[in-house]
Amino acid sequence: MPTKTAAEQREEARVEYDAYIAACPTHRLLARISDKWVSLLLVALADGPRRYNDLARIVASISQKMLTQTLRSLERDGLVSRTVTPSVPVRVDYALTPLGATLLPVMREIKGWAEAHIDEVESARTAYDSAVT
Repeated sequence: MPTKTAAEQREEARVEYDAYIAACPTHRLLARISDKWVSLLLVALADGPRRYNDLARIVASISQKMLTQTLRSLERDGLVSRTVTPSVPVRVDYALTPLGATLLPVMREIKGWAEAHIDEVESARTAYDSAVT
């Protein structure tokens, strides 16, 4: 069996969707869904469609720019749908797509884990910072 070059191995891994390789589409998808705004917005949409301002209120620390960019990227990835209702003023609703709904249980678990373990993480951070300085 001939030995493969590193470039050939990377190309083969890319074809097999190896998330450890930066050029792999799954690598980029993991980067997107691991963003803090993505997880918070997906969980915020769990109970049904919401308007832009509702999402801005729920995820209070997100800027308008980041909210818009994140919603656009989620729409592009097929995780969120955007529905425009012609009215005065125009009504725009965002909702999870069926694909986005499959990601929701994972995001809820991560959010729950963070809320349940923040005290332990803060203690570990304090201990680490004390030891390092």
